[in-house]
Amino acid sequence: MILRNYDLNKLDISKNNIILFYGQNQGAKEEEIDKIIHKNKLVVNKYDEKQVLDNIENIHNELFSQSLFEEKKIIILNRVTDKLFKLVEALEDKNLSHTTLIVNSDSLDKKSKIRAFFEKSKKFVCVAFYPDNQDTLSKIAFNFLKKDNIPISQANINFIVNKCNGDRSVLKNELNKIKYFVSNGKKLTTQNLIKLTNLIENFSISELIDNCLAKNKLKTLGILNENNYTSDDCMIIVRTFVQKLKRLKKLSLEFSENKDLNKTISNYRPTIFWKDKEIVKKQINSWKIKEINELIFSLQTVELHIKKNKVDPVNVVYNFMLDHFNQRTSNNL
Repeated sequence: MILRNYDLNKLDISKNNIILFYGQNQGAKEEEIDKIIHKNKLVVNKYDEKQVLDNIENIHNELFSQSLFEEKKIIILNRVTDKLFKLVEALEDKNLSHTTLIVNSDSLDKKSKIRAFFEKSKKFVCVAFYPDNQDTLSKIAFNFLKKDNIPISQANINFIVNKCNGDRSVLKNELNKIKYFVSNGKKLTTQNLIKLTNLIENFSISELIDNCLAKNKLKTLGILNENNYTSDDCMIIVRTFVQKLKRLKKLSLEFSENKDLNKTISNYRPTIFWKDKEIVKKQINSWKIKEINELIFSLQTVELHIKKNKVDPVNVVYNFMLDHFNQRTSNNL
């Protein structure tokens, strides 16, 4: 059956627990998946289509296995195509009473077997996620900024939205940058806004730090060389770096206990998007807990120096990353 995404709050997974999410609006899909997980307190396991195809028997066991003491779970299959049609079709007569299954696909045309199957089914649910339009993104931005009492003109909201190319995830990243900026007592002017959102046109701060933590030397240096960072950018880089290190520390501690990399990443909250999963795996494998703690301490010292205005922030950040690679990494792609 077809369900509109704005009606998902009416979805009862006790009755309809096999769901197809398709479309290019990955940010909106992730939001709805998180709502389902948190509302129903589900244990999460995620797989890509290739993992499923390589281990069909294991996926069958995962879908139908159940113990008396096991919590209810959700299995998310990402980047699904019609290659998994037979697997999905075989579930129609099965009872997954303890498991919710979300099939997450990109764009599916009307000829898609999986899409047609879900649309015609009375048991399964099919939800399309189309790109956000300007009005939708403007409302998201307005409500986000209003919640934190951040004054901003409609013209500047339009400026931010136009920079995001219809990507809700990019918009939220930019809004969080603005929130951090004003939390330090700084006034949000149009000029400051232009500086803050400048990185959308090039590489994001998040991508810079992710590649640095994955020890991708050439990629990191390429991003540094392609961007003209300001002093304000550098403070955001440092704070984002610390936040990502703290996340990495939690992931590394969890991985040291369960020894299951996929489970570690799938169970982390807030959810790590599928497109970031591989680079996060590389980060976990690249660092020891002791090294992470040392790097956090070093960054806190860098932040202190910048706040005291004793050094040029841009030089400090550049030198920190260069020293980081010279001391700790080899030339990896």
